[in-house]
Amino acid sequence: MNKKTTFSAIVLSLALIFTSACTDSNSSNSNNKSGVDKGDNGTKTVITEETQSPKNKNSSDPEIKAGSSVTVFNPKMPTLDPTQWQGQILVGQGTLLEGLYGYNQDHEIVPKIATGYTVSEDKNTWTFTLRKDAKWSNGDPVTAHDFYYSYMYQLDPANTTGQLWLSVLNFVKNSYAYHAGSVSKEEVGLKVIDDYTLEITTTLPHALLGSLVLSGSMPMNQKNAEAHPGKWFEPENFVGNGPYMVKSFTPNGELVMVSNPNYVGPVDQLNHGNVETIHVLPATTVPVQDYMSKQTDVVLVQTASDLQYVKTTDLKNQLYSAPNYSIRYMAWSNPKTESPYDKKEVRQAIAKAVQRSPIVDSVLNGLGGATNIFATPGWPTAEMEKGIEEDIEGAKKLLKDAGYEGGKGLPTLTLYIGVKQVDAQGEQIALALGQILQQNLGIKTEISQLNETQFNAYQYSGPQADAKPGFVLASGATNWSEPGTLDMGATQQLYSIGTLDAPLEATQKFVDWSKDVYYKPAIEQYGNPEDAKAGVAWSDWAALEKSAQENIEFLEKWISEQPEEWKPYLKQDGVPTTAEQWQQIVDVWKNAKTDDEKHGAFVTAWNFVAPNAPGGKLNQNALDVQVYFNKYTSEITKIRDQRMWQAQFVNALTVEEAAPITAKLVNSLLEDAYDIPLFYQVQYFLVKPGITGVQSNPWAWGNFYNLHFLNVE
Repeated sequence: MNKKTTFSAIVLSLALIFTSACTDSNSSNSNNKSGVDKGDNGTKTVITEETQSPKNKNSSDPEIKAGSSVTVFNPKMPTLDPTQWQGQILVGQGTLLEGLYGYNQDHEIVPKIATGYTVSEDKNTWTFTLRKDAKWSNGDPVTAHDFYYSYMYQLDPANTTGQLWLSVLNFVKNSYAYHAGSVSKEEVGLKVIDDYTLEITTTLPHALLGSLVLSGSMPMNQKNAEAHPGKWFEPENFVGNGPYMVKSFTPNGELVMVSNPNYVGPVDQLNHGNVETIHVLPATTVPVQDYMSKQTDVVLVQTASDLQYVKTTDLKNQLYSAPNYSIRYMAWSNPKTESPYDKKEVRQAIAKAVQRSPIVDSVLNGLGGATNIFATPGWPTAEMEKGIEEDIEGAKKLLKDAGYEGGKGLPTLTLYIGVKQVDAQGEQIALALGQILQQNLGIKTEISQLNETQFNAYQYSGPQADAKPGFVLASGATNWSEPGTLDMGATQQLYSIGTLDAPLEATQKFVDWSKDVYYKPAIEQYGNPEDAKAGVAWSDWAALEKSAQENIEFLEKWISEQPEEWKPYLKQDGVPTTAEQWQQIVDVWKNAKTDDEKHGAFVTAWNFVAPNAPGGKLNQNALDVQVYFNKYTSEITKIRDQRMWQAQFVNALTVEEAAPITAKLVNSLLEDAYDIPLFYQVQYFLVKPGITGVQSNPWAWGNFYNLHFLNVE
């Protein structure tokens, strides 16, 4: 596939769905009361009463205005280390560090250090060419070696803090294997062709541009990093290649950035505004009050009460709105006990009975819009998705036909929410839902408030031991721009076994496998990996060897029976087969020189076969788990199909390819009422007159980003 074809396809990504009104902060509210803005992709977006972010009109970079400054509130940041997610918004998206690609003011992905790329015929190898004029803040040239050094620095097995998911490394061939110490660095899919050419090979075909914007995909200045090991990102040592550089930084406190005089951006696009100094202060609980007291120039309006207040004062002329690519929805709790809510008709009745407008009107007060699908207006899958329509009489009939007329015989339904610090709207939404379900169906509800760790686990980590029949008031968001995020989080539960249509036994298995450091029945079967003498003698391997061979035989036969279009995801080219991986572990034992090395190989083998990964987390790639999952999905083909559809759209190279597959999968979940969307969210923010270029972040991190576009009159 040539560069032009690939680029034109991938540019039509999530980032292109919305386009901003090209206005300044003084004229926007009066000039755009209504209308339609049509982006390059032909998608129409209605411009609401409050216009979107004020934007620079400059076609080239303006001169820095001496003495100018802008203050912005954003979440606390404990570090500027780009390998840690906390610095994502400021460090990793073009302000302090600039990657091969970045976002422009319309949230489109555009070349930054890169000049372009080509993709191999098999769609796995991407070759990027780099500009030769880009510089670090210390004057060094930015080269392909800087990206390679950064990526290998994070992948180093000795680097235990690198978060590989937060970068292109999540998709690089053998990245996780090298990080785990099981392959050599030469086997990693990264190669410097010359000073200005970098080659990246993926495990499966995957659209890379969206992940190249993330903080972990940023380059590092090797000379500086080696001169200040572990401290190169501290303010006194920080060397960046973005439009701004660090003047001072207090962890979890103020960050001060100043214009980088050595910055050279790509031609023919706007790379920065004219602000000399940007102050970033930790967000507060009273943002509008702080804005009014002149402590900040830009601030999010985060509560319905604040929004209504702003709209009734002169502040309304400084109010802007922008899309937020996220959905609030009810996600099935996947309890390990049986209940009447296991019946699809009962859940469908709940979906039909939910009245969204009262929630949007009374709880959100304009901070969102009602929806019964996983799409905001204009989203590529919006016209393809079909949610369950509101129909109270139809809901009552469904419940009656299921044997629970008026809610009689139904246990209390639990609504899981987070504490106010992480889920400010949760309690109000849950109270409104409880009232609606009681009034319309006679279903009683109870609210269970979870701390941050518990709430995240219920949303993202599969079935939980204490879960009761009910729904989690979850948030589906898009982490970044790529085809794999088209589902807006709807398919999150498919990443764990024991969810949705899975038998209760599978849910119970997931919980049991997850609760101990090492699964006790597996210890009894295979031996104890915590016993330093275990695995020293080959006879200790007998049970593991027998199970591994039986599992491998089953998995190879199962894969051979699947549809041809799914086999690339099940048996990946260039990746050692399961049998080869097992033999590699055995060979490590055979070549071991000491008892400790032999025991280490035994522990690796134990984790390869048994359900646990080190640290007491379920390893869903373990042979025992794969075999168990594939056996029950052979009987419940819907789950198998859903997992394969998920693999297909997540690894698609274009939105056009991914959208219909995504919609097919999302519709399947909506029809079963395991996911019940409630509303999409809209971000509102205040900007002082005379300031333009403000970018509210539509991705999962929220708040503000692209601060290098700030401009003052």
